Amino acid sequence: MVITQPDKPAGRGLKLTPPPVKLAAQELGLPLLQPKSINSPDCVEILRSLDLDLLVTAAFGQLLRPVVLRIPRLGCVNVHASLLPKYRGAAPIPWALIHGERETGVTTFLMDEGMDTGPILLQRRVEIGPDETAGELEERLARLGAELAVETVEKLWRGEIEPQPQPLGGSLAPKLHKEDGRIRWEWEAWRIHNLVRGLSPKPGAYTTWAGDLVKILRTHVVEKDGQAGPPGSVLPRRDKLLVCAGQGILEVRELQPAGCRVITGKDFLNGYCRQGFGAFGN
Repeated sequence: MVITQPDKPAGRGLKLTPPPVKLAAQELGLPLLQPKSINSPDCVEILRSLDLDLLVTAAFGQLLRPVVLRIPRLGCVNVHASLLPKYRGAAPIPWALIHGERETGVTTFLMDEGMDTGPILLQRRVEIGPDETAGELEERLARLGAELAVETVEKLWRGEIEPQPQPLGGSLAPKLHKEDGRIRWEWEAWRIHNLVRGLSPKPGAYTTWAGDLVKILRTHVVEKDGQAGPPGSVLPRRDKLLVCAGQGILEVRELQPAGCRVITGKDFLNGYCRQGFGAFGN
């Protein structure tokens, strides 16, 4: 059985739209549940009637209460996009990039009442590219997570996995808020770069130009050290959009001005900097 979120309004017309998981389940002819809450008495009654061996979740978006966790014979498994115990919580991929991690991975674990605190089953590690964005890393980890989920189920069924308690310590990856995406140009170039790629493509790190909001979606650190001008100021180049940080220089490669499509840094120079190069605001 497949359990996924209810259909939700989407687009300008707010048309009720099914989640992709629902469409896949229908195409495969699988039984489907879309509860507002998986912990509701009606849903719990259905799950109990199925004589479940195992329940596997991935990016489900609902916290499973003990009443659900106790139903499957082999327990409930979650696929999490970090190397637990690091980055427990809702946004492990963005926070790993924001903090400049050089590697991450995927973990499968047995769920308990805590937030991503249960015993580890399997883990796989991957390196993170220096300019890789959250969207690009998510694609890689999604494929790896799917493979690891299948391997975990097969090995659990055969009794080939011994769950291991998570090491002490760890870190949190809480839900991101708008203020988390504000670029502070007085920061070092590498720190701004990590913020940008951690929030790209959504929700996007942001700044202002002439008072209007601008999302910065892709950057590259040109210089880590030194200060070529006031933080946020654009250097006089016509081929690249180079911006001074508190320390170092960033090349802005992709950005999205308010009410505009995503454009290149060179397009921004040609369209927005004709009367002088100006500066981005904090």
